[in-house]
Amino acid sequence: MEFNSYIGLDVHKETIAVAIADAGRDGEVRFYGEIVNTPDSVANLLKKLGGRRGKLHFVYEAGPCGYGLHRQINDAGHVCEVVSPAHTPRRAGNHVKTDRRDAVMLARLSRAGELTSVWVPDEAHEAMRDLIRAREAATKDLRQARQRIQGFLLRHGRRYAGAAWKKKHRVWLANQSFNHPAQQIAFQTYLNAMDQAIARKDLIETQIETLVPEWSLGPVVEALQALRGVALVVAAGVVAEIGDMRRFDNPRQLMAFIGLVPGERSSGSKRKLTGITKAGSLVARRLIVEAAWAYRLPAKIGQAIMLRQQSIAVSIREIAWKAQVRLCARYRRMLARGKKAPIVITAIARELVGFIWAIAQQVDAKTITA
Repeated sequence: MEFNSYIGLDVHKETIAVAIADAGRDGEVRFYGEIVNTPDSVANLLKKLGGRRGKLHFVYEAGPCGYGLHRQINDAGHVCEVVSPAHTPRRAGNHVKTDRRDAVMLARLSRAGELTSVWVPDEAHEAMRDLIRAREAATKDLRQARQRIQGFLLRHGRRYAGAAWKKKHRVWLANQSFNHPAQQIAFQTYLNAMDQAIARKDLIETQIETLVPEWSLGPVVEALQALRGVALVVAAGVVAEIGDMRRFDNPRQLMAFIGLVPGERSSGSKRKLTGITKAGSLVARRLIVEAAWAYRLPAKIGQAIMLRQQSIAVSIREIAWKAQVRLCARYRRMLARGKKAPIVITAIARELVGFIWAIAQQVDAKTITA
């Protein structure tokens, strides 16, 4: 589609800087001005520019302001792209950064086709992503609460011999007493914070279980649970962070999107691979690496996996079993070659992404049910 003008928007909490690049290689690029970041101001801008210039292409960088601006522009009949700040070309010697310059740069690069757009979720998908990230925040709060308890007990020479955070351990914690009332109050405060974090986490997981069947990508979540190590929360988290995986032409693109492929710094005849790029969603990458640890044990379909697979199509169960046989064997081979466990798990996680992609390609409303 050809556009008459390309509009660069540098979006901030209170203001939006606007620049215009006329169509054509030698078209003028100029700063239009700054508007207040409100729906009414944006609507007035769209009315003015649309009446004068016809077909418009808007672009702004993804950030904390979300996708409301993107939806408003598209609903008005224009085209808007949200682009990745990490992939925006920048001159190495340019040390002056202003809102005006950023808007002009976005308009110019958009006209040249040098920007990388990001996938924009619909409102329902964004809501599920928010719920998944709320669960991640609750998990982090729980981990920090437990660390405070462990630190407090260590300072007072209290150690538990059994498995931590089980029912017996919680009873042992409740029976701890300290000489000074202030210490007892402090310790009880830490225990209360842990119990509250557990309650929040459990509540969010219950809501995830309730809302997934109503979600458009719910069938993908259900299908991914055929894989070992991928239960409801992991499957929902991966799908919420990645979105529709059918937009990736091959599994290598998905691996790179999540940041599980090695980086490279090569020059001339020298080729040097670095650690994984860690691009994309930290939440999705962490969940997949967490799931990969399940493949350190021999391939087996236990009771939990069997129950999850009951309503899943046979073709998807076959992919899940193939993943188990391959990844479990590879884990043993890499360890036998002397590779360290974290490196092995990263490799397993990368291959697991390939099986996740393969299952997602097969899932639709008809094939999800056996």
